[in-house]
Amino acid sequence: MRVVFMGTPAFAVPALRALASSHEVVAVYTRADAASGRGKTLLPSPVKVAAEELGIQVRQPRTLRDEAEVAWLAAAAPDVVVVAAFGMILPREVLEIPRLGCVNVHASLLPRWRGAAPIQRAILAGDERTGVSIMRMEEGLDTGDYCSVVEVPVDDKTTDELSVELAQAGAAALLPALSTIEDGTVVWTPQDESLVTYADKIEKADVALSPADTVEVARRKVRAASAQAPARLLVNGRGAAVTSLEPAEDAPSAGSIACSKRALVLGFADGAALAAKVKPEGKGEMPGCDWARGARFESGAEWTGIR
Repeated sequence: MRVVFMGTPAFAVPALRALASSHEVVAVYTRADAASGRGKTLLPSPVKVAAEELGIQVRQPRTLRDEAEVAWLAAAAPDVVVVAAFGMILPREVLEIPRLGCVNVHASLLPRWRGAAPIQRAILAGDERTGVSIMRMEEGLDTGDYCSVVEVPVDDKTTDELSVELAQAGAAALLPALSTIEDGTVVWTPQDESLVTYADKIEKADVALSPADTVEVARRKVRAASAQAPARLLVNGRGAAVTSLEPAEDAPSAGSIACSKRALVLGFADGAALAAKVKPEGKGEMPGCDWARGARFESGAEWTGIR
């Protein structure tokens, strides 16, 4: 089949590579290169990097509502458009172009977690399982019927770890699904609207640590956090993002710390947790105990969250 692929982050790369191995990918759409670092250096998306390695034409329009871009896509005559975490709404004019429709690789067990941040929301909610749904796209937000679902256990995985696993699962499910779409044997299942939940974009407040959190809630926040929305805290006026948080037997009171040469322990509402790794402001990741020692924290000092 002639395929146009649309995706941006690393999650989408396995799906692109799978398509390129079995179909003619005539173009790849991805978001504009993003400014990064103090120098605002423009960096290509992981999908752009992969597409260029594969020798596939890359297009990066600011919008898909531009008449010239819609005309170009129509002229490319794709049999199907495959989308995976593209980050841009497809208007009706685009949805109607491919003869077999537009198919989305969505990182959740639809209808749970429609929207922008399904992986992080599954972690924050304490879901035991999540997965990938291969769905056909329509104008609503992830409202289309699905034809394939793969379940994956959440366990204690971080967003990055779960993203990698789901990306591979999605790529593996995509090709068989496309085969059934192509030969007309596909079976589409409508979503149960009574079970819908929405995965809004993660904000800093969603993962900000608080002494009022339980240990389990705090650990979910750390696992769901990212560089854009870190799980931050403040001790004696010094801020850091906690990047690894583990249960601890020590029990400082909620909002206080216990520290030694080997550990920095935070008190929460129902117990304590070891800040195994932290990223202090302006510094790289390090063991929590090293940060505590360098900052000369003393046991009993208070900590708060930073929103």
